[in-house]
Amino acid sequence: MSARTDSPFDTCLVEALVLTRGWVPRWLGKLLETLHQRETSASNLNEKQVFSQARTVLASHRDLLAGRFIAEISQVVQDSSATQKNAATARNLKSLSFDDLELMDHQQVQETVERARVQQVIKMAAEEELVAFNARLCRAQGHEVVRNETNPLRPEAVVGALMKALSGLHVDEAVRALWLHVGAVSLGNELQQFYRSLTMLLDGMGVQPAGYVVVQAAKARPAASVAPSAARPDSVSATAMLGNDALLTLDHLHQLLVGNLEHSDGAASDQGVSGSGNAMVRTLAAEVVTLMLRRIVEDQRLLQPVRDMVQRIKPALLQLARSDPRFFADRHNPARHLLDAITTQSLAFTSEQDPGFVAYAQRVHEIVMALQAPTQSLPELMPVLLQRFTEADAAIASTQAPKRGLAMKTLLRVEQRRLLAERVATEVQARNDFARAPGVVRRFLTGPWAQVVAQARLDTVAHGEALPADAAAHRYMSVLPDLLWSSQLAQTSLNRPRLIKIIPGLLRTLHEGLDAIDYPRPQAESFFQTLMGLYEAAYKTERSGSDSPQDNPPSRQDPDEYEPWMQPNEARDTGFMEDLAIETHPAFMDTQPMARLDDLDDDETTDPPAATLTVGCWVDLMQQDQWLRCQLSWASPHGTMFLFTTADGRSISLTQHGLERLQALGRLRVVADHGVVDEALDAVVRQALRNSGRG
Repeated sequence: MSARTDSPFDTCLVEALVLTRGWVPRWLGKLLETLHQRETSASNLNEKQVFSQARTVLASHRDLLAGRFIAEISQVVQDSSATQKNAATARNLKSLSFDDLELMDHQQVQETVERARVQQVIKMAAEEELVAFNARLCRAQGHEVVRNETNPLRPEAVVGALMKALSGLHVDEAVRALWLHVGAVSLGNELQQFYRSLTMLLDGMGVQPAGYVVVQAAKARPAASVAPSAARPDSVSATAMLGNDALLTLDHLHQLLVGNLEHSDGAASDQGVSGSGNAMVRTLAAEVVTLMLRRIVEDQRLLQPVRDMVQRIKPALLQLARSDPRFFADRHNPARHLLDAITTQSLAFTSEQDPGFVAYAQRVHEIVMALQAPTQSLPELMPVLLQRFTEADAAIASTQAPKRGLAMKTLLRVEQRRLLAERVATEVQARNDFARAPGVVRRFLTGPWAQVVAQARLDTVAHGEALPADAAAHRYMSVLPDLLWSSQLAQTSLNRPRLIKIIPGLLRTLHEGLDAIDYPRPQAESFFQTLMGLYEAAYKTERSGSDSPQDNPPSRQDPDEYEPWMQPNEARDTGFMEDLAIETHPAFMDTQPMARLDDLDDDETTDPPAATLTVGCWVDLMQQDQWLRCQLSWASPHGTMFLFTTADGRSISLTQHGLERLQALGRLRVVADHGVVDEALDAVVRQALRNSGRG
């Protein structure tokens, strides 16, 4: 814990450990009582034996489990990095993805369901007290607004500690599951009182609650606005396939993905319909498709006409699910690939008036019409439609490829130059005479001049030549002794003849080097004016015959650092947004960052940092007071340069520093860091997990 043992936050955590030593044994005692009650009231011998075994095993492990549970909670509290570690643990359930589920085995699925159910029961029991406790604990930590993930005692962390304590016991899986199932309610009640006591403690110390941030929620699309699709004789009604009581669970979804349901019920009715597998498989597949499409149709990031057209292809996808129940899980399946292509490309448009939208919408409309009146079977038609759609995409991309290729090549060269310039700057700083030079000269040498030397070295390597003695890279480094000496007033005032001799050649070389990289002339002239001011001061000191040299005069241009820049042709080829051009305060915007469509997650989501943005993600970027929808099309190998492309093929490039500054100012927001279909399927998994937890 923190060294500030007298702070309300630390006092609260100390009290939490004291209370834990009381409520954990008390909860296990209540669990024993409940198991005994279930045993005595069991309606048959088999059920009685199940509860009897669970009670007997718990009685023999009670003290050991209590000690381990308390120790795990104590570790959560005492670990200085517990907040970060347990935030990641807590997010495991909320970030459970479709891909994760495919890789899980049956036992992992069951453990996930058990954990989700316990968490749901606890939150239902202790929600009111948890809200009040979070608000005061966050204020005690110094937060102005509530950040649930910083609470090391939140239900997710407590359940995580319990699961870890249970994993260390050699207990049958069924017995452990019964403990969790029977003890969830009483555990929620104990945590309810636990949070209430800690809230009263913080309240008594005068800790006021922090505020809650109101997050913009996406509005669900009204069902009445969905365009009805034409009736087809071969269409399958979702209601008919799912029934009124259909409820997808994580276990069912997992079995569907791994194929365990294919022949799991030989007596299952085929309902008079031919197709692969049994009715259970087709029913679950239809439910997944229905939930997936509902998610997409409600996705506010897609324009209304696009959502309408996606809704109209639902009957075809439901029909396809009968013959290929797992098509949505295969990224290479033509139907899944086509849906991916349609929804991903739609993210490029923010308005129906955007260039290219009409042509895109027409292509999607043609696909909808083809699926509503198919001339061949759907498995045969899907590859044809996919090829037709992707060929049009490829034609558009080919027209943009040369510009994007030039931009990527240019940015790669810029990154190489900057990395080499960093090594040059290190060489310069290692000189014995470097520290004695004025700050403006030191920054010039480790900034612009390091870039000059780096560019000269790269040019030499590009031509495949050995570095001759008179090469530019050598000459640019050879001026360092004269420049560093001439900028020190205490030295130059004592040797005016040397100063007069070196100035012409020194200035000529400096001008040559800066011109070689097209360094901005205003900034170059400002530096030369400062340098000439130093030389003028040396002349005056010599002529006055002063025995003690004067201090260096203040610089007219003495910035804290030289901002990165690009040569004009490089900036033009890449659409570079200069770091200096990015305002240091947020621009006025009557907008909110777009909330992700996830009604299954309670916690506020934030944009990923620049270092974690993946190629292909879509962002909204403000440039010249106008929002632009862009896709990250390339990131440099070392992550220092990023290239974005707009829907009309325009390039925008940013340094890592510029990208992070835009994010901090709210002028760059992530619209989608995964595909729309991927996110919809992930939401289906989380809905299935939530459904499982209700059991």
